[in-house]
Amino acid sequence: MKPAPFAYERPRDLDAALSLLAASRGSTKIIAGGQSLGPMLNLRLVQPELIVDISGLAELKLAQVSGNELVLGALVTHADIEDGRTADVTRGAMRNVAANIAYRAVRNRGTIGGSLSHADPAADWVSALAALGARVKLRTLAGARTLAVEAFVVGALEPALHVGEIVEAIHVPTRTASSHWGYAKSCRKTGEFARAIGAVLVDPADASARVVIGAIDTAPIVVTDARELFGGQIAADYKQRFDVRVADALLAKAGIDDAAQRHIHVSVLKRAVLEAAA
Repeated sequence: MKPAPFAYERPRDLDAALSLLAASRGSTKIIAGGQSLGPMLNLRLVQPELIVDISGLAELKLAQVSGNELVLGALVTHADIEDGRTADVTRGAMRNVAANIAYRAVRNRGTIGGSLSHADPAADWVSALAALGARVKLRTLAGARTLAVEAFVVGALEPALHVGEIVEAIHVPTRTASSHWGYAKSCRKTGEFARAIGAVLVDPADASARVVIGAIDTAPIVVTDARELFGGQIAADYKQRFDVRVADALLAKAGIDDAAQRHIHVSVLKRAVLEAAA
């Protein structure tokens, strides 16, 4: 199939793009790398009246360390991160995640801002950035606001974007030297959508942990205070303390009734914990 007819605009700068979005009275979609939107257009799952192509906006391609965080423009590609063209304040965590997204052709064009905006539950950045404690900066003509990733992704394919709003940048905190990172996913074969994702950021020195269970049928389960998953405290022996029963209960509470599906998710999360502790 081919897309339904639509109008097309390629603005020269961010202000021009925001003006187009603000002035639009019909349905509008933003396209950057097009790795998610392109297939949806071809299948006519979305039929916008206007597509705004932001792929040429230099303001959204910047990447710099500012204070204790990395600020990535929305148009930074997965390959930019994989290949080290951006600074890595996560001590390899983001590079490893990027390197395992789909296929190289997708990573060459797909953008970090586009992935978050699409809010696919199976998307790697949705879970990984939530576990890393990242924030999303959103922009309209009237100003900007910032949300934690877990507040930005409110449901399956449902980002917290207002009309006329765009993802401008992602702010990723510097990962402490004492923290441990683990990320695992289950795919039927390389490059396919994940059936389960587990991401953990554990800092025994600080007695803290963030845990994410992703690739479920809604927004990821984000546990910002994960002591309950580790027997009530975060310590050096957290690998032994990990409680699969608590993880299973979290999934059941999220509405996953199928015990086999819960088992897959718990197993993948356990793999992420073991990776962090390795």
